[in-house]
Amino acid sequence: MKQRLQQTVAVMIMLLLSATAHAVTLQEAKAEGLVGEQRECFVGLVVDNAPAEVVALVREVNEQRRQRYEQIARENGITMTQVTALAYEQAVQATQAGHYIQLPNGSWVRK
Repeated sequence: MKQRLQQTVAVMIMLLLSATAHAVTLQEAKAEGLVGEQRECFVGLVVDNAPAEVVALVREVNEQRRQRYEQIARENGITMTQVTALAYEQAVQATQAGHYIQLPNGSWVRK
């Protein structure tokens, strides 16, 4: 019984570690060319076949950005469009060489 419990715990730990080991950060996804900065200053998928964890990351980052942009707009009495336009300019400047940005026509280019 005790040995079986130890084996079960060991398997659970291995599963948790493997899930953590495969988690991708925004910077890693950008460096791999999977995501880039969209014109609206949200993160967009550059490739159609991005792994599910990257898709989930994009959703999470975009929700956090949307909430922050709404807060900034509210606090400054400006529109969300104005906030995202300013944020895009800053994002382009901050984007590392080799990472993707979206052009006005919707196409992706490496900076």
